[in-house]
Amino acid sequence: MGLTVAQKILKEHLVDGSLTEGDEIGIKIDQTLTQDATGTMADLQFEQMGTPRVKTEVSVSYIDHKTIQMGFEDADDHTYLQTFAKKYGLYLSKAGNGICHQVHVERFGKPGKTLLGSDSHTPTGGGIGMIAIGAGGLDVASAMAGMPFYMPRPKIVGIKLTGKLNPWVSAKDIILKVLQILTTKGNVGWIAEYFGDGVKHLSVPERATITNMGAELGVTTSVFPSDETTRSFLKAQKREQDWISLEVDPDAVYDKVIEINLNELEPMIAQPHSPDNVVRVRDVEGTPADQVMVGSCTNSSYKDGKILAEILKGKVANENVSFGYAPGSKQVLRMLSDEGKLSHIIAAGARILESACGFCIGAGQAPRNNAVSIRTNNRNFFGRSGTTTAKIYLVSPETAAACALTGKITDPRDLEKLFGIQYPKVDVPSEFTIDDSLIIPPAHETGMSKVELYKGPNIVDPPGGSSMPADLIGEVTGKFGDKITTDDIMPAGDLLKYRSNVPKYAEYVFVKRDPTFAQRCLENKKMGIHNIIVGGDSYGQGSSREHAALCPMYLGVKAVIAKAIERIHRANLINFGILPLTFKNPDDYEKIDQGDRIKLPNIRKALIENKGEVMLYNETKGISIPLNYHLTEREVKTILAGGTMKLAKDFPGKSFKEIVFNS
Repeated sequence: MGLTVAQKILKEHLVDGSLTEGDEIGIKIDQTLTQDATGTMADLQFEQMGTPRVKTEVSVSYIDHKTIQMGFEDADDHTYLQTFAKKYGLYLSKAGNGICHQVHVERFGKPGKTLLGSDSHTPTGGGIGMIAIGAGGLDVASAMAGMPFYMPRPKIVGIKLTGKLNPWVSAKDIILKVLQILTTKGNVGWIAEYFGDGVKHLSVPERATITNMGAELGVTTSVFPSDETTRSFLKAQKREQDWISLEVDPDAVYDKVIEINLNELEPMIAQPHSPDNVVRVRDVEGTPADQVMVGSCTNSSYKDGKILAEILKGKVANENVSFGYAPGSKQVLRMLSDEGKLSHIIAAGARILESACGFCIGAGQAPRNNAVSIRTNNRNFFGRSGTTTAKIYLVSPETAAACALTGKITDPRDLEKLFGIQYPKVDVPSEFTIDDSLIIPPAHETGMSKVELYKGPNIVDPPGGSSMPADLIGEVTGKFGDKITTDDIMPAGDLLKYRSNVPKYAEYVFVKRDPTFAQRCLENKKMGIHNIIVGGDSYGQGSSREHAALCPMYLGVKAVIAKAIERIHRANLINFGILPLTFKNPDDYEKIDQGDRIKLPNIRKALIENKGEVMLYNETKGISIPLNYHLTEREVKTILAGGTMKLAKDFPGKSFKEIVFNS
């Protein structure tokens, strides 16, 4: 039987487990990426591992999240990241060079390789035929130290694309349609692979838009084949030598197949407050728009920017719209400027924002109170924009341009009738402008012999966890509903500067949902009472931020009980010694409340026996509730020790690999 693209890459990189049986596989990681909101902690963890230099083929540290630098903390982090990269063998992409995913596809990604990144949108690399996976910072630090990455043995959903997109319909509409079909939950452990005749009509930037938002599906990653289109893109980036052909075998079998006829697709829009709340733009047209933002790692390529410029040429945005554009990289910004296209966007009234994550993560451009904000980014979670009363809609650059011009939600197919605008045909250029002057090589490539690490006062060594007790006795310190995101658990925005300081950052755990949560946890911790979190369905969706587990660990959280827990967050919980449990009967969620005192008797013994079920006794209500868990032997060892780093400290003198897998 033939293999899919994903299976071919995984088979080539498999170091543990099987693609056909078992629960877990381990794969060799070729490349890593970190960014400045997650990278500082990952680098501090790497330091503790004692490895003298990264062992990957390529590791890149990007500065793209905390570029506003409100206060010394972010600038200190950036200096630390630069000295760390130079010392330990990473490339550093400086602030201003662009968003990690955009730049990595442009300058570093290679078809057939594996990429692990401490950012949930790392699967963007699947657009050029990589197995690119988002993970917590500790997992990335481990990969930098030469360890395999472990993940659930994947199932593969084949997404067959037929036909060709009509004018004014774009790749963003494809992934919004997929989200409408598969939703944001129920896809843990799956890989989405795109195939079919429709694929050949999609450029690499369009493919990258689709794989980028696979993160919102909750799949492990998404991947396209590496074909002549991929080759042309890499040749234009002067990297044709990195290309290999990688396509699905004719007799390969997917675990599930869905089909989308691109000829029938219309402009789509995701309504508040979830990326899968998708309808046609026609269904909500006429809704007044207060803000339009174009950019983010989803839609900030050269192709996206040039389409925006051509639509806006000679036009001015509606006077009631706050309008901004953020190019994805220095390459994009420079090319649009050199070609005179940027002036069209400026003349239309858009503010030109940094080549950074910016508004997508709530770092600037917060909309006004009760605003409708139209954005091309990938998430519209409640409060993520920085304004809790705002309603965020996700659209393509074409639809965003239409909304900016009319001041209301508008199907872009109406632009010809309204303004006489013809659909601009924009191709990927045959040659990109190459300027890597903001990419700093590591010391060993420049002959530098010694590098001193810089650490400012806000950079604090990561705390360790505590081992699992024989009986887990504690309090339900917080109970939350469905689709709790890592933004809900650990807000970003103006709090990003505390990512290097866990004790300080931990003060803000769940601050937007439950302002006194952290205080109650610390009070319990002082009294020796373990904290327990109860959640609903799809708990921990969204960003890969490991701080959503690391900071609760610092507060004394020892278990999370939910109807379902998303993949990356579950892995992060285990990494920091927090036990992920699920209700055997989802209706039992109603039988436990915040403030209840609970007991998990003989929990340590139960984990060692690893039978997959434990009994929770709710002492407050006098009832028992059965819970499920599914842990590998490796994960059990980690939780019993109190987390991966705690496990390492308990076995001094052994290599990191020996500790985790042979102790």
